[in-house]
Amino acid sequence: MPDLSSPLVLIVPTGTQIVTRIACRALNSRHDYPPGAVGVIVGAPTDHTHSYRVRFPDGQEGTLLRHQFSLRKQFQNQGLASTETSLGEVDWSEYVIFRCIVGSRAYGLDHADSDTDRRGIYVPPADAQWSLFGVPEQLENKDTEECYWEIKKFLILALKANPNVLECLYSPLIETATPLAEELLAMRSIFLSRLVYQTYNGYVMSQFKKLEQDLRSRGSIKWKHAMHLIRLLLSGITILREGFVPVQVAEFRDQLLAIRNGELDWAEINAWRLTLHQEFDRAFETSVLPERPEYDRANAFLIFVRRSQVV
Repeated sequence: MPDLSSPLVLIVPTGTQIVTRIACRALNSRHDYPPGAVGVIVGAPTDHTHSYRVRFPDGQEGTLLRHQFSLRKQFQNQGLASTETSLGEVDWSEYVIFRCIVGSRAYGLDHADSDTDRRGIYVPPADAQWSLFGVPEQLENKDTEECYWEIKKFLILALKANPNVLECLYSPLIETATPLAEELLAMRSIFLSRLVYQTYNGYVMSQFKKLEQDLRSRGSIKWKHAMHLIRLLLSGITILREGFVPVQVAEFRDQLLAIRNGELDWAEINAWRLTLHQEFDRAFETSVLPERPEYDRANAFLIFVRRSQVV
């Protein structure tokens, strides 16, 4: 029996539907409700040692201690939860089709102690994809700084001009690329559109606002974060003007490192940001990129990948 006096056992609120784990006798009759009966809590105790009052569908009521019933939602999900646990034991890494290095090492902004950040794509087998339980949208290992998106998730993020995903497609440091991944890389330009302007601009503006709040409240900011926001603006401008994602930042390396090292004051950084926003506006007005990415081609590729997994 669980320790019902434990403060970690939360009181279940009235109105919650439950399923009985034991037979429960109605308060005003000899009628017994079998294990598995459905009821709703109409009276909750003030502590964990007393009973809940439960009303059954026929209007009669009984009492149950917390360990004598399950929440209906949890009861329904029990079979699914056990299968999710077994899916968690699958070695999904064997289905990785693309692996690259991103972050400071790809940008050319690394130092001796820099982490090696790996990102990529995995394609699960058809049986797992089609099952009731699905597959993880992403595989993440924080200890090794790795993250792999399921192919559909990756494509959707790329179509939304997610900077992290677009940089994967243009990273100069590729470690693994199967034939499927090579096909995707060959068509990577379909993800570039004028949506970059809204996505990059919006993120930078919101994050600079947070940095300004940190500066006012704490008197300091994360200089590395400020550096990457400037880098993102520089990248967005190039995408709109030249139609590719510039991962390496050789031209601006010294200025960006000066920000990371705290060698530029906030006024200089903010002034550069505002200038870059103006350049971004001009690049947007003159860009030859389409208004939207090529959704149909991305969808056709996804279907092709799905079919390739049928054996």
